[in-house]
Amino acid sequence: MGAELGAELDSAMHVDASRPIAPADQDAIRKRNDEPSPPASHDPNPKPRVPLLALRSITRTYRLPGSEPVPVLRGVELHVGAGEFLALMGPSGSGKTTLLQIIGCLDRPDGGSYHFSGDEVSALSDDALSRIRGARIGFVFQFFNLIPQMGVIDNVALPLLYLGISSSERRRRAIHALERVGLGHRLGHRPTQLSGGEQQRCAIARALVAEPPLLVGDEPTGNLDSKTGAQIMELLHELHRGGLTIVLVTHDAEVGSQAQRLVKMRDGRIDGTAE
Repeated sequence: MGAELGAELDSAMHVDASRPIAPADQDAIRKRNDEPSPPASHDPNPKPRVPLLALRSITRTYRLPGSEPVPVLRGVELHVGAGEFLALMGPSGSGKTTLLQIIGCLDRPDGGSYHFSGDEVSALSDDALSRIRGARIGFVFQFFNLIPQMGVIDNVALPLLYLGISSSERRRRAIHALERVGLGHRLGHRPTQLSGGEQQRCAIARALVAEPPLLVGDEPTGNLDSKTGAQIMELLHELHRGGLTIVLVTHDAEVGSQAQRLVKMRDGRIDGTAE
């Protein structure tokens, strides 16, 4: 039985080159050869099959004792592709900062789902969310939050301490991160010896030292003058070109316009998206 089946398969797969092609087959071949090939995609930012971040029907309500519940997010839908640079803008009270906190696993939604790299994270324990923040998300804020008593290397290396990485490896990675943001000449300094722009670069190095796939920023240029803010934005663009996914909140229309995608919020909802 096995030999017969094998013979049938050999016969079915064998092509006799001396056998003439039937006219109907010739017509089919000509038609196929005459058809143009599908055009190549020229979209510089094709939509990924699976986004890095997928937020669906996200709701969040603040409840304080003795006060009426305050709905902050009302069914937010947002997808962010790997390697995308997205800015969130909106008036005060629009919900953009709360949304950023949920994206950064600093807060949980009351309803809806949040998938990070395909994993549902909205219902994880505090410890699990802490591990995600430590290894997969970098944070940059308006204020630098550097420890003045520590040198810049130790400031940048600090997140690695909680990941159980050895002292020598922490130092090596911190130096690499500082060099990456243009502070290789400031390795022996303390934060108080740096300019405002250098302190923010140091904070960005700290956010990147664990090599996370996602960087979230809350007004990262808000405490800087316009020239220094432009330099920080250029650094973020450079990191984005290297493949980093960036999501930031800003009130500055100039900063928002430089993002790859601008998402506007109003009254706890996505108000509009500008590509």
